[in-house]
Amino acid sequence: MRRITATEMARNLRTVLDRIEFQGEEVVVVRNHHQIARIVPGPGHQTALEAMADLYRTLPGSAAESWLADRRGGEDRKTGAGTLSELRDPWES
Repeated sequence: MRRITATEMARNLRTVLDRIEFQGEEVVVVRNHHQIARIVPGPGHQTALEAMADLYRTLPGSAAESWLADRRGGEDRKTGAGTLSELRDPWES
């Protein structure tokens, strides 16, 4: 955890925020030798691709086969549902 003065924080705000965001650094802001704030990084940001990257290791092989069948437009083996084009639009009057 890095300690900085309020003056240093004001003069180098962008740099401090970059270190918090990209390096995950925690910062304690001090004024008159007293801690006035503690800044911690927010929750991580992931794209959908990054979030799904490890999914293939946790799912059984049957799930992958089912997804492939769905993508190719085949019927779902369990429900008998067809392709997305056969679904009814719920907002249609």
